Amino acid sequence: MSQPRLRFAPSPTGYLHVGGARTALFNWLLAKKEQGTFILRIEDTDVARSTEESVNAIFEGMRWLGLDWNEGPFFQTERFPVYREFVEKLLAEGKAYRCYCTPEELEAKRELAMKEGRKPKYDGTCRSLRAVTPERPFAVRFRAPHDGITAFNDLVKGPISFNNEELDDLIIQRSDGTPTYNFTVVIDDATMAITTVIRGDDHVNNTPRQILLYEALGYPVPQFAHVPMILGADKTRLSKRHGATSVMAYRDMGFLPEAMVNYLVRLGWSYGDEEIFSREELVQKFSIENVGRSAGVFNPDKLLWLNAHYIKTGDPVRLADLLTPFLHERNVDTSQGPDLTMVVRTLQERSRTLVEMADGALFYFRDDFAYEEEAAAKFLKADVDPLFEELLLHLRNLDPFNQSGIEAAFKELCSARGIKLGQIGPAVRVALCGGTTSPGIYEVIEVLGKNESLKRISRALDFLRR
Repeated sequence: MSQPRLRFAPSPTGYLHVGGARTALFNWLLAKKEQGTFILRIEDTDVARSTEESVNAIFEGMRWLGLDWNEGPFFQTERFPVYREFVEKLLAEGKAYRCYCTPEELEAKRELAMKEGRKPKYDGTCRSLRAVTPERPFAVRFRAPHDGITAFNDLVKGPISFNNEELDDLIIQRSDGTPTYNFTVVIDDATMAITTVIRGDDHVNNTPRQILLYEALGYPVPQFAHVPMILGADKTRLSKRHGATSVMAYRDMGFLPEAMVNYLVRLGWSYGDEEIFSREELVQKFSIENVGRSAGVFNPDKLLWLNAHYIKTGDPVRLADLLTPFLHERNVDTSQGPDLTMVVRTLQERSRTLVEMADGALFYFRDDFAYEEEAAAKFLKADVDPLFEELLLHLRNLDPFNQSGIEAAFKELCSARGIKLGQIGPAVRVALCGGTTSPGIYEVIEVLGKNESLKRISRALDFLRR
C-alpha cells in the first residue's frame, strides 16, 4: 500500500483559527503516524479577501504549533494555467459546457424556482447548446449526471449518499476566467495525489460534486473524513463572542504550544480516559476511527488546566526563553538582575500561563516597589526591627549562600530568639517582594542573591523606622 498523502489547505482571509489548527493537526498526526507526506496549500483564489498578512499568520501559527510540512506551500493563484488546462480537457470531452446565462437571468430563474417551490438549481438552459459564441461572455459548467446516486464512506460519519438529481451543473470557471473552489480543490488534490482528505463537516455537501469531478477526470477518489465543528459553551459555532479564536492570541496570552496541541487533539478525539499526551504519544496513538461524530465544546478552563500542567513540568531553561518577551513587554531588562532560569523554577508551581509567570516575576527585577499597604501595616512593625538586624547578620556571614544555608540561618535565629518562623517570615516576604504572596522565602532569597536580599531587608528596616 502506498504511503498516505494528506494536506491542510486554508484560505488566507484571516488568522489561523483554532478550528483550522485542529484540522491541520489531525492531518499532520495521521501523516506522521503512517510515515506519509503532509502538504500545505494556500487556497488564495479569493483575491479580494486574501492578504499576505493572513498568509504569514497561517505560517506563524503552524510553526508555533510545530506542524512542519513536507511539501509546499503551494498557492492556488500560481496554478491558474493548470486549472485552465483541465477546463479545456473537460470541454473537449463534452464533460463540461459553456453557459451564456447572465447573472440577471440566473437570478430570475432562481426566484421563479423559489416561488414555485422548486429547488433553486440551474435549469440546464445551455446544457444542450452546440453553437459556440466566442464574443459573448460565458461561464463553464460541469455536465453532472442527473440520475443515480453518489455515495462515499466517510471515515468519521460513516456511509453518506446523495441523489444526483439534487445536484446542479456546477460552475467550474467563472465568466472572468477564474476557477471556482470546488473545481480547484479537486484539481489540486488529484494532481498532488492526496489520498485522504480530513476537513470540517461544513464541506460534506461539497463532497458529491467533487467526487463526480474526480470520476469525470479519471482520477482515484480520496478517502474523506469530515470532523465536527468546534462549538462555544452555548453550543453555537465557536466565534469571537466566545473569546479568542486565533491560535496566536493564545500564544500572546501565555499558553504553550504543547498545551494547545494536546487540547485541540482531545477536542474531538479520545483515547480512553487519558487527558495528557506528549507529541510522540499523539503520533503513536492517533487514529481517525477514534474521532467522535459529535461537536467538541471549547472549554477555556480545561485548556488553562493543561497549560498549568505543561508549565509545572516544563524545562525551566526553555520556559525562561519563552518568558523573556513577556518580561520585555513589562520593561524588564532580563540581562540585569537574577538568573531567569532560577526565577522560573520558583514560579512553575504557581503559574498557569506565561503572563501570570511574568507578572509574578516582576518583584525579582524591581527593587523600588511600594509595599502593599495592608501587608506593611500588619507585618512591618517595630517588633521585627531587632529580628531583621539579626537576620542581616546571619545572611551576611552565610557561605555558601544557598537555600539549605538560608533555611538553617532562619532556624538558628528562631531558636535563639525563641520565636516561630511565622513571627518573622511574613515580614521578610513583604520586605523582599512587597506583599504576602510569593514563592517560598528561602527560594526567593537564594534567587535574589546575598547583596540584593540584604539591600531589600535594609530598605524595609528604613521603612519601619520612619
